[in-house]
Amino acid sequence: MRKYLLLVSSCLLLGSNLMAQRMRIIDRPIQWDSLREQLSIEYLQTRHGLTAASAVIKPEMIVIHWTAIPTLEGSFKAFDPVEIPGSRAQLQQASRLNVSVPYLVDRDGTIYRLMADTIFGRHCIGLNYMAIGIENVGDGQKHRLTRAQLRANVALVRNLVNRYEIKYLIGHHEYLAFKGTAIWKETDPNYQTNKTDPGDKFMRKLRKRLNMPALRSAPE
Repeated sequence: MRKYLLLVSSCLLLGSNLMAQRMRIIDRPIQWDSLREQLSIEYLQTRHGLTAASAVIKPEMIVIHWTAIPTLEGSFKAFDPVEIPGSRAQLQQASRLNVSVPYLVDRDGTIYRLMADTIFGRHCIGLNYMAIGIENVGDGQKHRLTRAQLRANVALVRNLVNRYEIKYLIGHHEYLAFKGTAIWKETDPNYQTNKTDPGDKFMRKLRKRLNMPALRSAPE
């Protein structure tokens, strides 16, 4: 009887852990119209040097970000417009296309899908053409990323790795490691920005929980 009870308890615990790891994904699409499609194709051509008939990518990388905005609504409103606001002058000079990613993770771990995984999004200089972006609501100061967001990122990355041939997992702050390699595609050698998101600490925790050593953080 005791062995039976231990077995039942173990099964219940396993089931509870699996339930906790299930993703909550809510579709909340950002604006996608003919202008955004056109600007995306233009970005692929002018910034990445790639001729494309449609704004579609083959994902081989996942890039983790934070929004630097403390709320879900504020973060969503930053990605929703088709054209980038004039307040982001450096990015606007490179392209009128607004930044975007397929996934936005709220502070409670809820995942919002803003667009399809294979749709081009502008979120990481030099690597957009191959990268799925995951944005997390918050920053590295007053609104640090939460445990719930970490768990959601683990589940989401595992899901994406199972569906695509993902070779790289990086934090946005790690992207310049690819500059000067064949992977890097940016037509202006001087166009780059300094990033701190989501930080080494968050990426260490994420990689430890994933335990996927095949996912590289830098080019070979």
